Amino acid sequence: MLTALHIENFALIDQIDLRLESGLNVLTGETGAGKSILLDALDAVLGGKASQRLVRSGSTRALVEAVFELPPDLSPWLETQNLPTVEGPLTLRRELTLSKTSVRSRSFLNGNPVTKLQLEGLRQRLVEITAQGQTVQLGSPDLQRQWLDGFGGESVLQQRQQVAVAYGAATQAKQKLTARRRADQERRDQLDLLQLHQRELDQASLDDPQELDNLLQEQQRLNHSVELQQNSYQAYQILYETETGAGACADLLGQAEGILADMERYDQEITPILALVSEALTQVEEAGRAINAYGASVEADPERLEQVEERIRTLKGLVRKYGRPLPELIAYRDQVQQSLAELSGEGESIADLEAQVAHCQQALDVACATLSARRREVAQDLEIRLINELKPLAMDRVQFKVDLHPVAPTATGADAIQFMFSPNPGEPLQPLAETASGGEMSRFLLALKACFSQVDPVGTLVFDEIDVGVSGRVAQAIAEKLYHLGRQHQVLCVTHQPMVAAMADAHFRVGKQVVDGKAIDPPDPPRSKRGKQAKATDQPIPPADADGAEVIRTVVRVAPLSLAERREELAQLAGGETHQESLLFAEALLSQANTIRKTF
Repeated sequence: MLTALHIENFALIDQIDLRLESGLNVLTGETGAGKSILLDALDAVLGGKASQRLVRSGSTRALVEAVFELPPDLSPWLETQNLPTVEGPLTLRRELTLSKTSVRSRSFLNGNPVTKLQLEGLRQRLVEITAQGQTVQLGSPDLQRQWLDGFGGESVLQQRQQVAVAYGAATQAKQKLTARRRADQERRDQLDLLQLHQRELDQASLDDPQELDNLLQEQQRLNHSVELQQNSYQAYQILYETETGAGACADLLGQAEGILADMERYDQEITPILALVSEALTQVEEAGRAINAYGASVEADPERLEQVEERIRTLKGLVRKYGRPLPELIAYRDQVQQSLAELSGEGESIADLEAQVAHCQQALDVACATLSARRREVAQDLEIRLINELKPLAMDRVQFKVDLHPVAPTATGADAIQFMFSPNPGEPLQPLAETASGGEMSRFLLALKACFSQVDPVGTLVFDEIDVGVSGRVAQAIAEKLYHLGRQHQVLCVTHQPMVAAMADAHFRVGKQVVDGKAIDPPDPPRSKRGKQAKATDQPIPPADADGAEVIRTVVRVAPLSLAERREELAQLAGGETHQESLLFAEALLSQANTIRKTF
């Protein structure tokens, strides 16, 4: 149960402290008075969406704090979330801090930080908010399925979880089979390509990484064989033997060697020089014989040249085709052989995967069948209970049926769920969204929530104008239904109906005030010179602009009403030709409410 709500700098609220009671709590006020702002604040502290508009203009920080009585079944859940367990009340706090471009949000449970996911779990266990416009969603098949399963409780929800697991396994098995078939086709295509590459590279007999460079050198030699023969002969003449009568290099070195040998007889310092000349003569003679032999070996060979050029064309063609130099091409050939050996293995067979898909599909079908059977049982129970809840709401001859028909299995089962409705005798059942009027939708939603209250452990039910579009006897029926719900849960209701407000256990008036600062209670109490908080009798500090002038602002105020004030408020809601007539009507409503309460 929600016991207190503290709000600071939230939308039009500067500061509000609201104490709520058990049973039916009603908020009334003119349209636009700020009633929905209070519900927005409650939604925010429970993890609702935060935006910059929620922070009061002129402020940089908003705060909402909600205090709940500790539900008896919440402690085990807190332990699973690694949150501290407490014996006293639960205090949820959310802080919104405004920056230049966004709003930063932090949430706490009894002073300990909580995540958004943990907040969602707390919300499901503490408060259920039925907001304006939710009746429009009543026709949603997904929402109807969610409601039906929620009404079925743990038995249905656990079975739906099993369906979700089975659906995930079946989906994964199908994806694996599809991927295996695709991979098998790709494997065959890859095998064909690699086998083609293997044949082509094997036929090329690629063994020497330097073969292409060597062949290019040989091509150059064969193309210039005549020139090489002539040049080698000239070099031989110069080095070793000349036919022109001029001294060859070997002859000249021989002469120099003889002279130096004569000189050595008289001076031993010549010996190193003689050794160098002798060595040079030996090398020149060897070079001459070598160049002579080379010239003799160089021959023009057109046939060999043609073979070399053909091989060069083959190797260059392969290098260009595969985009790799010859050494890498040889390595690729070896890699192809290894890849062919790997791709030749089949791995997990398609037949095995097909059997796995069939097994998972069968498990999914069984889980869906079990869920469908449980849903049919729950649907029959919901039909009976909902009709019983609708009868007191001036819909005593209504027809309602939960239509289930099979569809392809999904993560939520194999049922398409449709709420069928007929408010008028003799009229056929039709989809709820196509049949019910606005007032009928409101009553249907209230009856649905009443059904859920019997299986839902949530402590606080919030209704934002659930009675919209109804009046007279129907409004009275809704008032009694809300009061009845208040015996099982705490109910917080925003209403414009005096009949609903008259049934309240606690009645609050919400209104806007335009203030100049003199009547504003500042969010933070003023402090004395010594830094202590001022007493309640201290005068509040009026807000001022940059020039020190008082600022006029609009604020939302909430006040609990005494019996006399309730009479005035009900008279305002009821209206009438004269205020006295309205007061008499309000007095009658309160008297009637007291009589009805005694019957519960």
